[in-house]
Amino acid sequence: MVPPIYLDAIIFSSLLTLLSIGLTLTYLTTKVPNFAHGTFAAIGAYISLTVVHLFRGNLYLNLYLPFLVCGMIALGQYCVILRPLMKRNVSIVGLMITTLAIDIFLLAVLNIYADYLTTVFKVTSRSFNLKAFDITVFGQKGILLFAPTLTWISVVTLYLLLTKTKFGISMRAAIENPDLASTMGINVDLVYNVSWFISGGLAGLSGSLLPFWFLSNPDLGTKMIASIFASSIVGGLYNIYGAIVGGYLIGLIEVLGTYFLALEFGTWVIPYRPIMPVIAVAVTLLIAPKGILGVKWRYIFRKISSRTHQG
Repeated sequence: MVPPIYLDAIIFSSLLTLLSIGLTLTYLTTKVPNFAHGTFAAIGAYISLTVVHLFRGNLYLNLYLPFLVCGMIALGQYCVILRPLMKRNVSIVGLMITTLAIDIFLLAVLNIYADYLTTVFKVTSRSFNLKAFDITVFGQKGILLFAPTLTWISVVTLYLLLTKTKFGISMRAAIENPDLASTMGINVDLVYNVSWFISGGLAGLSGSLLPFWFLSNPDLGTKMIASIFASSIVGGLYNIYGAIVGGYLIGLIEVLGTYFLALEFGTWVIPYRPIMPVIAVAVTLLIAPKGILGVKWRYIFRKISSRTHQG
């Protein structure tokens, strides 16, 4: 029997990876740090609650719903608010503050919706989980299979999109040099639109699965935003594959690191769990400012190998 803490680590790190991929994708394309990204996950969680309680549906058969809804919200955020500001040459700091304002607005709407569910439908909409509605696969909860599987399906799909399709090549060109890509006839605005849609969709997808294992609230995204940014920074904000490494690393550090520290020093350590990703970011920036995948590992290994042979 696998201890529950290891299952927590697997599920949390898998879903965190999905979130960090989305954040990194929008930062790569538009250079905007989106602080509303975590709340997209919270919206996904409430879509799950709605599907399960109000429509008595199986969420695994309706995963397209959180992807589409959150993807459209993210696309609207970019097209309606951020893109006009970018055309007016608003600074990155100004755009970042704008995403914070959007996050506050979405959080308020989510709180109103949570109260509406409780008042009208008598549904527990705060500190809820959906474990009782999960399916069983090979004697285990379905989330244990679906969380990592869905993450890796998304990773492989994104890899194939970026490397094997004309649009993916256009996207990479727009990321590298948007001005040059535009002169070559690439529709950079379309690339940015698709990037934001995919980013929001992945966040909604991740958030929709979180209630099947963890307690969820309207402020779910606010509590996770530090972990999401930490994952992207540790892996490398300028590398989409770094988000995968960072997501799993931060997820495992946050869950298992806190667990082992609590075993060693006592349960008083547990409330300090949110500090773990911050410490990981600080250490990474000191050692590898461009993130783990920003390090020239081949060069380092060659240096170590040559010194070993000389010795």
